[in-house]
Amino acid sequence: MRGLRTIAYVSIAVLVVSMLAIGAVSAKAGYGVNGKMQNDNGVCLYVSTPGTTVQATGLTDEEIEDLQYLREEEKLARDVYSCLYKEWNMPIFNNIAMSEQKHTDAVKSLLDRYGVADPAAETEPGVFTNDELQKLYDQLIIQGKESRQKALNVGVLIEKTDIKDLNNAIPTTTHKDIKTVYSNLLQGSYNHLSAFTKLGGV
Repeated sequence: MRGLRTIAYVSIAVLVVSMLAIGAVSAKAGYGVNGKMQNDNGVCLYVSTPGTTVQATGLTDEEIEDLQYLREEEKLARDVYSCLYKEWNMPIFNNIAMSEQKHTDAVKSLLDRYGVADPAAETEPGVFTNDELQKLYDQLIIQGKESRQKALNVGVLIEKTDIKDLNNAIPTTTHKDIKTVYSNLLQGSYNHLSAFTKLGGV
């Protein structure tokens, strides 16, 4: 009797050990190249871990480029308006600068969602990763400090440029969430443009 129990216990122990071994092998098989998780179809599932950036997925190179450019373009608007508010103390610049902060944050949320590197993550006001935007910022600040009228003209130029770039970016993406953000930014730019022109900006 004891012999039968011993055999039974041994058999159960062997079964448990075998199941654990199979589970360990299965878990290990769930990782593909470079330790990226894979589903049953072998498709990589990018999992974020502390201190790492989630790899961009599901976006074309053009979509990534547009997101990164618009992130800094909205930051440029904020930085210029903040500077011109300090120069001329005109409420319109302060009010729209706060709106532009929301705009650049909205684009940042898309960068984070899709795991795209943020070009403005560590840049101070007035500093840009994109050389073209850096040159534009420098020129607009010089122009905007010449007079109140030219400051308003700078506002008109920025908003017209934003409108053009957003209209160009919207058709290039197939992602509904990106289109929605771009459309909201576009409407905001039209509102800002109207505000500047009402004060005499051209």
